[in-house]
Amino acid sequence: MSLEKLKDWIGRTQSMEDLAAPFPVRALSATFDEKGDPDPKNGDPLPPLWHWLYFLEVAPQSKIGPDGHAERGDFLPPVALPRRMWAGSRFSFHGEPIRVGDTIHRLSEIKSVEPKSGSTGSMVFVTVRHTISGPRGTSFVEEHDIVYREAAKPGEAAKPPRPAPADATWTRTVLADPVLLFRFSALTFNGHRIHYDQPYVTGVEGYPGLIVHGPLMGILQIELARRCNPGKVVRSFEFRALSPVFGGAALGVHGRREQDGSITTWIADPTGGLAQQGKATFQ
Repeated sequence: MSLEKLKDWIGRTQSMEDLAAPFPVRALSATFDEKGDPDPKNGDPLPPLWHWLYFLEVAPQSKIGPDGHAERGDFLPPVALPRRMWAGSRFSFHGEPIRVGDTIHRLSEIKSVEPKSGSTGSMVFVTVRHTISGPRGTSFVEEHDIVYREAAKPGEAAKPPRPAPADATWTRTVLADPVLLFRFSALTFNGHRIHYDQPYVTGVEGYPGLIVHGPLMGILQIELARRCNPGKVVRSFEFRALSPVFGGAALGVHGRREQDGSITTWIADPTGGLAQQGKATFQ
């Protein structure tokens, strides 16, 4: 399908409703090994980005594409490029937080469809705007960037990432083993095979190993920032992917306090390369 036809998807909307049940919160806290967290109860505020535990895509098994995602062409445009990854997100928190036990709503809109070219060939970026609300009105707005890429070429080697900063104020080390990747995929009902299917990710998509989820690394960054700033309220957060991280080894989650009070966050891969970078502001 031509790019101009793909742009017909701009402005399409999708509305979903869900219940912010406590079990997914308990399960993600256990997955992150947060032993000190109390059991969630109705009325507790949902941590930033943990809404990804809800509004899960439930395509019938017969409508799953070869990569494990739902077939394209319904809400998301049918981009023909085979490789799909989370490129980044931006959040603006300007209302009351979602609380455990709330009935919650998400209104999604295709904001843009843009072609680009890079060292590995053609790409298409699709940006989706999500407005999340609950019983107390709109809670926050998220913009999610998805990138579609060409198939890997024979012998293609990934460009090495630039070195990650070495001046973190806080650091946490997380073992991104296959069990962590599986649990996060299960909690978010994410069937994308790059996160759990070793023969597929190496033999079909051409990567050297299982890929750590972009949103998993995004949550780890904002979790570090908010837990190191108790009593503060997150007002904005953004992150973007710079280089893939492959499972089976420890990754570094880092944060640095800036002079204006914001927190710069980043993920360092096992070789010390900069894989993802973000920024959080507080009130």
